[in-house]
Amino acid sequence: METSLIVALVDFGSNVVGLVTRPYETCRRIVDHGGFGELIYVAILLAMYFVFASLVKVASFRPFLLSRQFIVLSAATGVTYLFAVALFWTAGKLVGAEGKLKGLAVSWGYSLLATLTWFLATSILYVILPPPRTTSTAGILFSILFLIFSVTLFFWKATIAYLTLRFGLRLNLGKIFVVLALTLPVLGLYSFGMYRLGIFRVPFL
Repeated sequence: METSLIVALVDFGSNVVGLVTRPYETCRRIVDHGGFGELIYVAILLAMYFVFASLVKVASFRPFLLSRQFIVLSAATGVTYLFAVALFWTAGKLVGAEGKLKGLAVSWGYSLLATLTWFLATSILYVILPPPRTTSTAGILFSILFLIFSVTLFFWKATIAYLTLRFGLRLNLGKIFVVLALTLPVLGLYSFGMYRLGIFRVPFL
């Protein structure tokens, strides 16, 4: 058991670095050889963030509210992950996907790291530089830098998501666009529902 966890940790670390430096080769390796054990470390990082986010959102040490917020965030993220994977898999099958569900699920789990990075940065900046932020030169410069950071993460997330669909479902570019046309409206409605419930103001996809 311990050996399997250590191997999964090494693979996880290697894949995280690879997703930054060589996303194409790394996504293909994750889809073909990745295991669910690696997602344990994604879950651990998410749990650590949810503890931090709960402290930021509750803004005081109230064990019941903290635990409730943590459970809500964790459960919503788990449901969203499963829903997104099932939705992509179903849409992929409708257009003739030939991939494996395991590869798709593991690779999509890794894509959550890009989302996690953005949410973590936002939470930390909320603590360091809480709104309202000024329109001074420093404030405008901060906004520009954060926008560049956000756009960079968005393209990293989009790249991983595309490669996940490309290798996980074994689809060409045209069929991937069809899958996106089928799934994005559904995910949009789902995200709106999460927003109305007050769980995520920005979808954690």
